[in-house]
Amino acid sequence: MLERTIAEWGGQQDLWLFGYGSLIWRPDFDFSERRPARVHGWHRTLKMWSRVNRGSLQNPGLVFGLLSGGSCRGMVFRVPAAVGLETLGQLWLREMPTGVYDPRWLDCITPGGPVRALAFTLSRRSPNFTGELSEERYRQIFRSATGRYGTSLDYARQTLQELQRHAIHDRALARLLRLAEAELSARADGQDGPSPLYTMTSAPDGAPDTSQEKP
Repeated sequence: MLERTIAEWGGQQDLWLFGYGSLIWRPDFDFSERRPARVHGWHRTLKMWSRVNRGSLQNPGLVFGLLSGGSCRGMVFRVPAAVGLETLGQLWLREMPTGVYDPRWLDCITPGGPVRALAFTLSRRSPNFTGELSEERYRQIFRSATGRYGTSLDYARQTLQELQRHAIHDRALARLLRLAEAELSARADGQDGPSPLYTMTSAPDGAPDTSQEKP
């Protein structure tokens, strides 16, 4: 898949990458430009098993995938062509240790005009797609799943905080984190609970976020 992606890019122009999860708050690569972006036909969802980065084989965690349907707001990064090949290699080590994603070139709408960017999508046919999970299963994962980059809970929490910083309101993610907050508060056994994981804010124009809309 890496060889195919390199061939599709061509190496002659700057490389654009679409971030919708941890790439927004921890890109780990040099870039010359960053823009807010929206893609149509795909949505961000916490329904992908992680057995390395945020979980283990014995206790899988969760990371975000980009599933077909709806729309998603995120960020695009422009990587100079001179370092594009090196950047792709770094991304593969981080995002594709077990080949879990389907890399795709997606049309992204940005304030500076449309760009075609590489995104890591998830197929519903993938063995890494969780399908529908119960609230109790999410709570169990948030309680215990941890991998080489930390816990699933910290991953989800940091993503939500960074989305909020960019006025992106992901209601599905906020609801999941409220489940974790309720459990953490209950386990405090009468002591002061943790600070809220999610605080509703409005976008500058008061418009609701549609990053989780389905057809």
